[in-house]
This record gives sequence, C-alpha cells and structure tokens, in this order.
Amino acid sequence: MEAAIAFPVLVGLVAVALFFDFLNGLHDAANSIATIVSTRVLRPHYAVFWAAFFNFIAFMFFGLHVAETLGTGIIDASIVTPAVIFAALVGAIVWNIVTWLVGIPSSSSHALIGGLVGAGVAKAGTGAIVWAGLGKTTAAIVLSPAAGFLLALVILAVSWLFVRQTPFAVDSTFRVMQFFSASLYSLGHGGNDAQKTMGIIAVLLYSQGMLGANFYVPLWVVITCQSALALGTLLGGWRIVHTMGSKITRLNPMQGFCAETGGAITLFAATWLGIPVSTTHTITGAIIGVGAARRVSAVRWGIAGNIVVAWIITLPATAVIAALTYLAVGLAR
Repeated sequence: MEAAIAFPVLVGLVAVALFFDFLNGLHDAANSIATIVSTRVLRPHYAVFWAAFFNFIAFMFFGLHVAETLGTGIIDASIVTPAVIFAALVGAIVWNIVTWLVGIPSSSSHALIGGLVGAGVAKAGTGAIVWAGLGKTTAAIVLSPAAGFLLALVILAVSWLFVRQTPFAVDSTFRVMQFFSASLYSLGHGGNDAQKTMGIIAVLLYSQGMLGANFYVPLWVVITCQSALALGTLLGGWRIVHTMGSKITRLNPMQGFCAETGGAITLFAATWLGIPVSTTHTITGAIIGVGAARRVSAVRWGIAGNIVVAWIITLPATAVIAALTYLAVGLAR
C-alpha cells in the first residue's frame, strides 16, 4: 500500500464517491418510479418521495454482501490507492453524465465496475483483476434482465386469474398493488445500488489503514451512501423516466405491477448472493417482458436495441476513461 494521503484529500475522495452515489440515484430514479408514473398510479413528485424513502431504509433489510464484492471482489484490494479510486469514479461519473444527457438508461453499476477494472489494470496490469468476482458480475449483465423478463412473464401469467373481472375492477386492484410492488423494487434498488459506493469508500479507507487488518463497512459509510442515493432519487432523472416509462412500451397497472415485482425478486436474490447487478438492466428486461407478452409489436425494439448497445459498451468505455484518468493523474504528479 502507498503512504497515507492527507486527510483533506481523503475527505475529497469520499465526497467524489458520494457524488457518484448521488448521480446513481439521479440516473436510476427511472428504475424505481418509471412504471408507477407511466401507469399514472402516482404523480411524479409523489413517486420520487416514495422511491427515495425506500431507497434510504434498504440498509435495514439487507446484509452488506454487495459492498464486500465491490470492495474486494473486482480488483485486488492490495493494489488500491487513492489514484485508482479517483480514476474509477471519474470513469463512472463521466459515463453517467453522458448517458443521462442523451436519456439512455445505462448501468451505473457496470460503469463503476468498468472504472475499477480500467484503473486497476492501468496500475498493475491484468493481474489486478479478481476474475471470479468480475466473472459473476459480467454474467449478471445477461442474467439479471433475463431473470426480470422471465419473472415478469410468470407473474403476468398468474395475473390472468383476474381475467373474469371487469377492466375497471382489474385496473383498480392493480393500482393498489402497484404501491407494494414499487416499494419492493425501490427497496431492492436501494439495497443493491447504494452498497456499490459503500464498497468503494470502504476499500479506500482500508487502503489507508483506517479499518485495521480486516475489511468491513463502517456504519457512517452505510448511512451516508444510502442518504446520497435517496437524495439523487428524490431529484429524479426525468429524461430517463420518459424512456423507461413510455418509449419502450406502454404499460397498464397490471403490467406495471408484474414488471416491478419480477424486477424486485431479481434484485433481492442478487443482493442476498452479493452480486452487484444493474437495476437498469433488470427493470428494462421486466418491462420488455410484459410488453412482449401483450404482443411482440408492442415493444419498440429499436429503442430497446439502443439500450442493449449502451449496456455492451458501458464496461469497456468506462474502463478506458478510468485508465486514461489514472495515467493522467500519474503524469500530473
């Protein structure tokens, strides 16, 4: 490990990490609220408060397995330095801002992971990568939207039990049920996403000898990360809400409930297993699933294709940005 850095620099890096967490909430607000807004169950300004609350309290329901994966399971913790963390965060932040500006729901999670890999490789070569952790994370790029897709279809099939009721009764029932499904999804979003920044801050503190011999996540890190994510969600990412909520496919309350519930189950399972999945990928897969179940033409496949392209290039793009940032920091010394 390198010599300890000055305390103000450490505070600055923690602030940058929290800024990423805030952007994560801003960028991923659509994941939590797009369906409940597009079905007009809640008005947007009420929906963001609803989602932000459940984003914040998520730490009360989940362990910190995802934070441990991000802290020690993507790159070797022994090669982590403040410069590596800074470069990884810059790569993720730049990508989040670019995709937010153009309204593409890319993955903040994979942006951060790509940043870590790029900065780690720039410092220590490919030996810095923890291949087992990176492997299960990259596998989730395919598995999490597929799981959301399939679970949404299963739940939609179960929902056909209401087929004999009048359309008004079905709509009214699922409007109420969407409050619960949106709460579960926001809880899963907060449980998985905030832990990624927790892992980054914790491994930074560990690299400076501030956590002792064993890696762990301090409580103050947990609280501040959940707060930053919730604040970002509160301010909302309306550009991406529009894409997620209406451009991919049109949803009614029953379909919104199915998409949110399928996505929530996927996130709960991934968080329990310690896999840092993309909440964006998960809910998009679920939305496409319920849309395609109505009819294949109900999904705007061109827009869905653009989103998939963004998913594919997120890891390499952020890795390159982070690697260049790390090299630039080295030249500036």
